[in-house]
Formats: sequence, C-alpha cells, structure tokens
Amino acid sequence: MIYLILLAIGLLAGVFAGMFGVGGGLIIVPGLLFLVKMKDLEAMGTSLAALIPPVGLLGAIEYYRNGYINIKYAALIGAGLFIGTLFGARIMISLPPGMVKRVYAGFLIAAAVRMLITAK
Repeated sequence: MIYLILLAIGLLAGVFAGMFGVGGGLIIVPGLLFLVKMKDLEAMGTSLAALIPPVGLLGAIEYYRNGYINIKYAALIGAGLFIGTLFGARIMISLPPGMVKRVYAGFLIAAAVRMLITAK
C-alpha cells in the first residue's frame, strides 16, 4: 500500500509540476509528512532525491551523507513525477489564461492553509 501512496504522491507532484512548475516543496514534502508519516528532514531529503538530477543533486548528496534519504521512495515518487507532468501540462494548456491564474492561486492558498492548520 505504501508503494501506491508514493506513486500517487509522485503522480500528483508531476501533474502540479506540469501545471504550475512546482512539485517538491508543495506536494512531495507535505505528502511524505502527512501520508507516509516521514520525519521532516527525511521527507525533504527524499523529495530532493526524487527530483534529481536537474534540481537537487548537490543538496540531495548532502542529505544522503547524513542519512536522510529513502532511495526506494524517491525512485517511486520520481516515476510518478515523470508521468504526472504530462497530464499537468495538458490540463493547464487547455485552460484560458484567467483560469490558469485562479487555479494556481487557489492551489497556493490551499497549501498554505493546510500548513498553518497542521503547524505545531
């Protein structure tokens, strides 16, 4: 079941990356924290590993050196990202420009509210 959750996180991050150019900080890290129950640094390190090589190679190496990356989880999220970005890009390209701005703003507000509510 955990593998399906990880693939879903990657797929959702890929869709949102295709739609908004985001993924790691707004989708993957919260997904790993809330759904997989990872610790903060492990979620951040695993997210970076999933986004390698174009985004976080040097940062991920540092997290890896300190034991904060789950390689198997990062690979599964990466597989979802690969497919999800195609769907996200197709969604956004099909929308009128005004709707694109509203969809993105709504997404950012929802992510911020979730983070505020769960902050300890």
